[in-house]
Parts: sequence; structure tokens; C-alpha cells
Amino acid sequence: MADEKRYPMTLNGKQKLEEELETLKTETRPQVIERIKIARSFGDLSENSEYESAKDEQSMVESRINTIEHMLHYAEIIDDEAIDSNEVSLGRVVEFQELPDEEPEEYTIVGAAEADPMSGKISNDSPIAKGLLGKKVGDVVTIATPGGDMKVKILTVKSAE
Repeated sequence: MADEKRYPMTLNGKQKLEEELETLKTETRPQVIERIKIARSFGDLSENSEYESAKDEQSMVESRINTIEHMLHYAEIIDDEAIDSNEVSLGRVVEFQELPDEEPEEYTIVGAAEADPMSGKISNDSPIAKGLLGKKVGDVVTIATPGGDMKVKILTVKSAE
């Protein structure tokens, strides 16, 4: 049997997934089931858009529940306490500057399950994170991105909490 994919994540990220799973199971799923019951009472299901919509939502909810359960089962919690405090790793906030003279940027590196680029959380699978992981404060790194190589200097690394 092939090795299952591991899902590296912070403890905080795992807790958020557990909360989402609980909400889906105890609130969202029962609401969707109730919508299906109500829509069934409208009669002919072949032309019942409310029923189709509720069934589609049920499918999405069940898919998300399965995905979260799978990710939690294969979660790999990263303990950033065991890693040098100047080293870029999962769960750390890294500030870097694109050379020669761009403005500094700051991102938290998280597992793919936690990624939210709009709030400054990038996946460890992203090109930028891959280029920074394992590097230390003061290092100058060339990162291969889809838009071309970028050269950056790591300014600070700190714990996300």
C-alpha cells in the first residue's frame, strides 16, 4: 500500500480544522438535511430546483467533511520549539526583502490546509515558502517563481503565536 500524504500543520491550524469539522457535523449537515426534507414535500423532484440545490449543498458538505477527516487523520503537527529560532519553518512568520530595493514583505508559513494568502498565510508548498524553508536570518536566497527568479534577503523570523 502506498504511503499516505502527510499534512503538515501548526497546532492552531489543526484546532481550526477540528472546529470547522464540528460545525459541519453538528450545524451545517442537519440544516441541509432539513432543507432536503422541506424540498421533498414540494412534490415532483424532477423539476424541483430547491431539492437539487439542497442535494448539491449536501454533496459539498459531505465532501468537505471527508476532506477534513482525512487531513486530520494524516496531520503532522510541526513543533517550531524544536527548530532554531532564526530558521524559517512551518508556523513561523518570516519577513524578507526582494533585492535590490523592494519593500519588505511578511508571511506566515503554514501547511496547505491553513493557507490564506489574503491574510498573509502562505502554504509550505508555495514557491516562496519552498525557497525560504530551512534558511536563516541574513541569508540571501534565489526563489524560482512562475514569474521568474527573485532574489530575497531574510530579515526576521519569529514565532507565529
